Amino acid sequence: MIRRVLVANRGEIAVRILRACREMGVAGIAVYSDADADALHVRVADLATRIGPAPAAESYLSIGAVIDAARRTGADAVHPGYGFLAENAGFAAACAEAGLVFVGPPAGVIEAMGSKIEARARMVAAGIPVVPGETPAEQSDAALAAAAARVNYPLLVKASAGGGGKGMRVVRGPEELAAALSGARHEARAAFGDDTLYLERLIDRPRHIEVQVLADDHGRVLHLFERDCSVQRRHQKVVEETPSPALTPALRARITATAVAAATAVGYRNAGTIEFLLAGTGDKAPFYFLEMNTRLQVEHPVTEAVTGVDLVRAQLEVAAGEPLRWRQSALRQRGHAIECRVYAEDPGHDFLPQAGRLVVYREPGGPGIRIDSGVIEGSQVPVNYDPLLAKLVASGETRETAIARASQALRAFAVLGAATNIPFLVRLLDHQAFRSGEVDTSFLEGAPAVLLAGSAGELPLAAVAAAAAWDGRPAGGAPSEARPSGDPWETLTDWRGVRS
Repeated sequence: MIRRVLVANRGEIAVRILRACREMGVAGIAVYSDADADALHVRVADLATRIGPAPAAESYLSIGAVIDAARRTGADAVHPGYGFLAENAGFAAACAEAGLVFVGPPAGVIEAMGSKIEARARMVAAGIPVVPGETPAEQSDAALAAAAARVNYPLLVKASAGGGGKGMRVVRGPEELAAALSGARHEARAAFGDDTLYLERLIDRPRHIEVQVLADDHGRVLHLFERDCSVQRRHQKVVEETPSPALTPALRARITATAVAAATAVGYRNAGTIEFLLAGTGDKAPFYFLEMNTRLQVEHPVTEAVTGVDLVRAQLEVAAGEPLRWRQSALRQRGHAIECRVYAEDPGHDFLPQAGRLVVYREPGGPGIRIDSGVIEGSQVPVNYDPLLAKLVASGETRETAIARASQALRAFAVLGAATNIPFLVRLLDHQAFRSGEVDTSFLEGAPAVLLAGSAGELPLAAVAAAAAWDGRPAGGAPSEARPSGDPWETLTDWRGVRS
């Protein structure tokens, strides 16, 4: 049995895991850097221990510091969350060497799937469709140029150890290749310490579909259906949903069966995600393996919302050696769910990350609304880490209901002290292309002006309105169920302001 879990992460995912531990009667241990000494994940943990100064390399990315923290606190398991050390095969191996249960797949699987070149080779051997491309053993410019001519343009230059769009370049013709190789190498070396590159045919305007899988030590591999992650900015996901509006039942059956086959082929265990590019519509639309994420995903709550499965609890049960509690035939998609990532960033200034104290932070509620957050009012948003504040998840019987709930909840999400992308998200959800489900991975590249318009001015008004009406108490009156209308100036009670 697992009795004490150290969560080797921070922010909303650390809070999410710690709360799952508490529900299971398992002690949850937080780690923190100097920048996070008063963070929410530290407050909700049963025990918290410092692991180093603010720079991630000296704290959350330090394998030695995390393993030492686990020893000091008597942990018998480590959950890596996502990011930081979550997909570090050396960390998984170090946990095993220290006698700690690693809540994730074996180190060998992480290592194999962490190399995009090795992952492609494994998928090809297993008969999984991959994007046409080449992985030259010789990495000279000349060898890569020869490979590019065989792959044909347009193409993508990609880092083997890459992720999050780092080390990736679009090349439309041979005259662009040399600069793309140089830039991709430099970025990959800085981000991953590995500048190995490979080439893939560019699939124009695809949808990004990923399939959630769960596998145990008893030979069972299940899928929990798909998520559509096509709304992206610079290869980073912004809004995710399930079911995908692009999949027919027959196509869903094909893509989920392929994901299970891929996970089985690599001997996968625990929770993971198989990502695909979908290059068409209809029952027989082609799709291609993109990569495998050997960890929990940021967007896992939408899957939980439509399946009723607690993925973190399932991770801990599998790590403890228990068999999965479901059969594939028992799993169903019920309704629709959408997740919006709320960041401290300024969309009006190229999404520049923001830092500072959250003077006002009030989360919305209502039917079908779930907020996974890593901050509270008064929290300090540090400059050292990813500026994700919260994930707003809206679910309902239909996609239209989920969108409407998400849009209204975002309008009532009050944040002052740091600029956020909330107005941007509202405009995105209200955009006709998104409403109709007709988006692909290039959507945000094609409509930035429409989505960014008004972002800077709307946020303070929405935040003040939501904060003023938070307890639903009219001026001089009793609590009410009333919520603010569209015009904040009509709903203010004790707040006063001046129109500009």
